[in-house]
Amino acid sequence: MHMKHITISLLLLALFAGCRKDDDPGNVGDIPGLGGDTWVPGPIDIWIKDSLTKSLNIAVKYKWDQGELEPYQTLVPPREDQVIPVLSTVRRAWIKPYVDEVGELFMKKYSPKFFVLVGSSSYNLDNTITIGRAEGGRTIELYALNNFRVSWMPGYQPSDSGNVKMMFHTIHHEFAHIMNQTIDYQVEFKRISIGKYTSNWNNVAEKEANRRGFITAYAMASPNEDFVEMVSVMLMEGRAGFDRMVNSITEAAEDGTTPAQAIARIRQKEALVVEYYRTSWGINFYNLQLRTRAALVGLIK
Repeated sequence: MHMKHITISLLLLALFAGCRKDDDPGNVGDIPGLGGDTWVPGPIDIWIKDSLTKSLNIAVKYKWDQGELEPYQTLVPPREDQVIPVLSTVRRAWIKPYVDEVGELFMKKYSPKFFVLVGSSSYNLDNTITIGRAEGGRTIELYALNNFRVSWMPGYQPSDSGNVKMMFHTIHHEFAHIMNQTIDYQVEFKRISIGKYTSNWNNVAEKEANRRGFITAYAMASPNEDFVEMVSVMLMEGRAGFDRMVNSITEAAEDGTTPAQAIARIRQKEALVVEYYRTSWGINFYNLQLRTRAALVGLIK
């Protein structure tokens, strides 16, 4: 998700502590990433250039570079046979709906310009799992790609749809951040759930978050996360699926919020999201929602 982590690395301390005066620094061997690593462009690089870089100015790093990631985490590289299938689905289910709705120029201008691919999930110290992260509106990191399968890939099972949904939920979430950092959303949105946000969102069950007027538990983290979670869930679930989620709120929340209050808050947020896309970007949100949901269903059925 969209979050920063501040860490203190003990790597350099360990390296210096292990050195002796008679150590020969010339015998350390090759250290990946410190020598200007190069490779002959292959089919993957050519596909990325032809499919993403030329048309949308998007670069992709799939060769391993720990320097692009948090130093305290144990991660693995993406399998190379996963790179083109994953990026093909990104182009099909995220880029194409926007291009079809508002044109290629929009995506060329506002899409993040650098994707970093990681094979495994990122497990955090607070017991959450990061499957995507955006940095400054320029970079999106995508995790857990080695387990990513869609309907036309060998070995696909219906249960794999969960990973597909999580990845695209993340992409839509992070792209919505980029959009609202470019043009801010309405102040009215920030007032709907004022006093209800919490840093302990990860200790709140999804159903309980719904009962408090949030579409996901992570939406409770802040108004900014609330806004982009609304965008992401609305796009991913489609209008009918989103309506089912909202209409399933039939019990009062632990904080005393009634079902009617919770539903009213979510519907207010929905209306402001639709208005924001129309007035700030000239985008018919419900048309975009229809295209995005159809593309997702095509990946998992």
